[in-house]
Amino acid sequence: MASFSRAIIHIDGDAFFASCEQSRNPALAGKPVITGKERGIASSMSYEAKAKGVTRAMRLFEIKQLCPDAVILPSDYETYSILSKRFFDIVRRYTADVEEYSIDECFADLTGLDTVRGCSYETIVQDIQRVLFDELGFTFSIGVGPNKLIAKIGSKWKKPFGITVISKDIIDHHLASIPVGKIWGIGPQTTSLLATRGIFTALEFKQKSKDWITYHLSKPFYELWLEMHGLSILPLNIKEKERYDSIQKVKTFTPPSSDKKFIYAQLSKNIESACIKVRKYNLATKEVYFFLRTQEFHDEWQKIVLPRYTSFPHEIIKACEVPFNRIFDCRAQYRSTGITMTKLLQNPYAQRDMFGEYVQQEKLARLYEGVDAMRKKYGKYTILLGSSLMAKKFSRHLGARGDAPARAHTLFKGETQRKRLNIPMFMGKVK
Repeated sequence: MASFSRAIIHIDGDAFFASCEQSRNPALAGKPVITGKERGIASSMSYEAKAKGVTRAMRLFEIKQLCPDAVILPSDYETYSILSKRFFDIVRRYTADVEEYSIDECFADLTGLDTVRGCSYETIVQDIQRVLFDELGFTFSIGVGPNKLIAKIGSKWKKPFGITVISKDIIDHHLASIPVGKIWGIGPQTTSLLATRGIFTALEFKQKSKDWITYHLSKPFYELWLEMHGLSILPLNIKEKERYDSIQKVKTFTPPSSDKKFIYAQLSKNIESACIKVRKYNLATKEVYFFLRTQEFHDEWQKIVLPRYTSFPHEIIKACEVPFNRIFDCRAQYRSTGITMTKLLQNPYAQRDMFGEYVQQEKLARLYEGVDAMRKKYGKYTILLGSSLMAKKFSRHLGARGDAPARAHTLFKGETQRKRLNIPMFMGKVK
């Protein structure tokens, strides 16, 4: 294996959600498994399903026509999160410098570990891949490079269960065959702009001069350009996330509905979920966006500027009522709602005022502190505002019709629906 001044790896779970289902139930091994039953579309699909033409966001009736033997399951994020944590813990056995990039992928810095272990980086990566497979029961693809960008290119190069090592002297070989729009951090608008300048591959992007890049593009793209030249510019973020610039919650429901009260309840529940996270990080929002999505995937957005910073859902729900009534169409069939909170401010209730509003805000903060404590002990949706109750009843209905994960209606001795250990059940051999 070639030498590296820095050795960064990117590890990517292969069909992660579907693989988690196959791991905990060996009877699903080798079968076309699809998750996302509760949404009515494919969220994740096993490689067996991909081989039959199933793609992300494909509707369930299309999947059944294309792949009659497909096993379609509701998503069980409780289980996926636990297996994700095990994944990161395994990687930390090798190095403490791990960035949890998403639920199914991470970066890690192995620099110097070849000397410590007395073997090549490639041997170390093979060992990591083997241990992940042995202990979790499914596969991961790994890229090795001198920086994050090149490592991420490597992890996509051979899937599933591949290892791709890209040293500085062969970066151009890989960049030549990658469309510039497939590079991490380059979106559709930038791709279109580059196309007008005759740049279609990642290598053509790299071959532009520094002056050209800095003149036509902003700093993040210059950093990507530097990483394409083998420099390590993008740091690993190994700290637990402490703050957010925005927080979003989206919920898809099937079958679609035109029931106004039901749709509003789903939006209300999303707002409550987002506020839980906002309060967790001691934040508050002053600007929110919400949308309603029809069965035809048409989105209607509304922006709301609140009179003051808040993390209290009843205030936001009330502010959404008038614009919701304005855009709701009783003739439409809706499939999802979502809320995005922006303009987030840290420690919003510390500033006192002359008119007693601080006292009222402090009382509400203490009230929701108690509510959050009860939710943490007895379950996230133990306590809900009245405007969200219809959505909670719908969640119970999902369980009754089989659109909720098995863990939602399979309880350990002593558990109830309101008080659970939140431990998934495995039928297979997962250590």
